[in-house]
Amino acid sequence: MMRDAAVALILYLSYLAVAFGLRTWLLYRQTGITGYNGPSGSVGSSGWSSGVLFIVALLLGLVAPLLQLLGAIEPIEVLHNAAVRYIAFALTLSGATATLVAQHAMGQHWRVGVNDDEFTGLVRSGLFAIVRNPFFSALLATAAGLALLTPNLLAVAAFAALFVAIELQVRAVEEPHLQTMHGDVYQDYAQKVGRFIPGVGRLRSNSSR
Repeated sequence: MMRDAAVALILYLSYLAVAFGLRTWLLYRQTGITGYNGPSGSVGSSGWSSGVLFIVALLLGLVAPLLQLLGAIEPIEVLHNAAVRYIAFALTLSGATATLVAQHAMGQHWRVGVNDDEFTGLVRSGLFAIVRNPFFSALLATAAGLALLTPNLLAVAAFAALFVAIELQVRAVEEPHLQTMHGDVYQDYAQKVGRFIPGVGRLRSNSSR
């Protein structure tokens, strides 16, 4: 149990360092900007709420393995076994790999949050030809894997908060932003390609989500 928590903590910190720290540094070196736009909208709006939930999810994701490592919280017994551990490693490694692939495909268009005054290109190749939000799909897969490595209540809460944050961000902030920015090009793309899972979450009309 202690070993799993230690491995989860190391993997979690390494993922944050590479997926967010390294990507930010590379983008800044190439363009002079960090790519971080911050929460969208006023306090209480969907964009603001998604930003807050995302931060909460990151903090809970850090605290969950740490507290289990210290023996302050116990894993959920039914999920604490070898089979779940193998699934956890598979999800974590595949999710982390997909994260890097998606970020590479986005290149200089990678952003955290949106800026209505900034035009960014619409990437539709590679993983983006399979799902519209491969970075978020990969992030959720990685988070699920890390949660299963230390399957305690805080880890479950962290994943739930992340899931809700991403759903809010994509549906209420990013999709309307992309529809405004790219118009019919995005609409046509979204009607053919699923949101997070291939074929699932395709837009049926301008108002359909």
